[in-house]
Formats: sequence, structure tokens, C-alpha cells
Amino acid sequence: MKTALYASAAVIALAAFGTTAAFAQSRDQIRIVGSSTVFPYTQAVSEQFAAMTGGAAPVVESTGTGGGMQIFCGGVGPDHPDITGASRAMKLSEFELCQTSGVDSVTEVLIGYDGLSIAHSQQGPDLDLTKAQIFQALAAQVEVDGAIVDNPYKNWSDIDASLPATPITVFGPPPTSGTRDAFVELVMLDGCEGFEAIAALDEDAMEETCSRMRQDGPFIEAGENDNLIVQRLNADTNALGIFGYSFLYENSDTLKAVAVDGVLPTTETIADASYAVSRPLYIYVKNAHKGVIAGLEEFLTEYVSEESFGEGGYLSERGLIPLSAEERDATRANVEGNVAMTAPAK
Repeated sequence: MKTALYASAAVIALAAFGTTAAFAQSRDQIRIVGSSTVFPYTQAVSEQFAAMTGGAAPVVESTGTGGGMQIFCGGVGPDHPDITGASRAMKLSEFELCQTSGVDSVTEVLIGYDGLSIAHSQQGPDLDLTKAQIFQALAAQVEVDGAIVDNPYKNWSDIDASLPATPITVFGPPPTSGTRDAFVELVMLDGCEGFEAIAALDEDAMEETCSRMRQDGPFIEAGENDNLIVQRLNADTNALGIFGYSFLYENSDTLKAVAVDGVLPTTETIADASYAVSRPLYIYVKNAHKGVIAGLEEFLTEYVSEESFGEGGYLSERGLIPLSAEERDATRANVEGNVAMTAPAK
């Protein structure tokens, strides 16, 4: 939910920094942090923006969604970034951190959709896993013979004899990652629902059991650099990796997807929601920095242009699933109107 809170960027900047001139002179490059999934899209827009303007490209850092929110919400001024990318919506706790730090006018910009991919080497066998099987492979505790126990499964065939008799080795994102949040919500929570002993727990205990990833070896936190996961999958043909569809798309010469509940992630199955592990992607913008950081407004205009995030735009060539025409129009209106988001629901 959003409400239109229009304010003069110059007035906000004067209140926050004393003079716009002092602020503008302190930094002449746009600074962007956030999601590793959104990173390649923002990097592509940055390169296009630099080519169009002949100026310096924005500085884009892959810090993870959670880490990016902490940095972004740290304050206003030249020492704080202008934009953060996110592979999930901003949380209420992050919104409140922004508010208490003086970041009180933020525009939420929906840029497109992404499928959460599970992939492995082209040299590995074709795999089709259910969400329940993925939960059994990766949860810290699972249900065995009606009891909730520490996860005993070492090989995929321990879960189902039809699966390969190879060790469970899955590289995935850390807790600070929006990809991790989305994976827990879309796969782990859904996957645990069919187990009676787990379903019988109270709501909080059930969520805890379904969300907690195992720490005994088969699940390996690989940091925020998804390229490192790609390298590890190429080195170990039995290993699986969890990352955004764009990384699978860009590495399709060496990697292939694992089907989830019988459906492979493609631009078509993500767009029509038949692939049930998909999510929206965002960038968040400080309105106080508009009109103060050189080129910020022009950069945002390029980001939400048809040539960028529209059907057939250069971001779709990198794997972004475009919004509908109506959604794209709404996104542009929010950016152009400096529409400030309101507090997210708990």
C-alpha cells in the first residue's frame, strides 16, 4: 500500500544537509547497494546510463537484500546510498529503521519478476524434486515415522529410492539474503505442510521447524556472490545451487535447472506462474537524494523505460520477467511522482 506524499527534493535536502551545494559537491556518482539477484539488472542499467550520458557509471555493490536495507536505512546524505535492490519487499522492521534514521520518504519500485532456481551442472542427471523432498533434504529437523527428529538424510535416495544415490550437497544463500527469505517462504514452508507431526505443532513452532536450515553439512551457505555458487556447481556435478533465475539464464551453457513439482523455470513458466517458486523484485529510492545527487533522476528514468524493463527490453535479455503494461505504467508513475511507501504489514 502506498500513499502519495509529495515533497520538494530541494527542501528535504536543505533540511537534511544544510545546503544542497555542499551535499552535491561531496559525491558525484550514484551509489547503489542490495540484492545479488537484482545486481545484474542494476549493473546493466548502470552501463547503459554511462554509455548514454558519457559520465561515470553508478557504483553498484552486491550486499544482499538484508545487508543492503541496513546500509540504505542508515541515514541520508553523501555517506549513505541512494538506492537499494531487494529480492523481497521491505520488512516493517526495516521501514521503521529508515524512519528513525531520517529516511522518511522512500519510493518502492517494482521492476519485474524472478524465479528462484535450483540448478546443477549440465553433466548431472535430470532431476524433478517436490517441495516436500527439498524440505526433507535441507531442514534441520524433519518428520520420520511420525516423530520430529534431527535430519538423518545423507543421500537423495534416503528420501526417495527413485532419486540418485548421491550425497545431498546444496549451496545456498545466507540468512541476510532476500533469496534465502523467499526460498524459505516459497519452498520450505510449503514443503513441510504435508507432514502430520509438523502440522500438529502450534503456529510458531511449526514456522520455526519449517524455516530452520540444517547445519550439519549438506546445506552450505555460500555467501552473497552467486557467481561463486556457479563455479562450485561446475566443479561438483552432484551439487545443487539455489539462486535467482538470471544466474541460471546467464550460465545455461554449463548449468541446467531442477524441475520443482514437475515444472522447470523458464521465462514463460515464471511469467504465467505455473512455476511456483517465483517472486517480485524491487529497488528502493531515497527521495531526499533526488535533485541532489547528479543524474539520479535520469538514472531512474532509464531504469523504468520500456527499452530497459519493458517487453523485449535489455533487462529481459538478462532474464528479468517483465511486468504487465499496467504494472509498468504504475511503476513509472510512482517514480515520477516521488510516491512514498507507507509502513508494510507485519
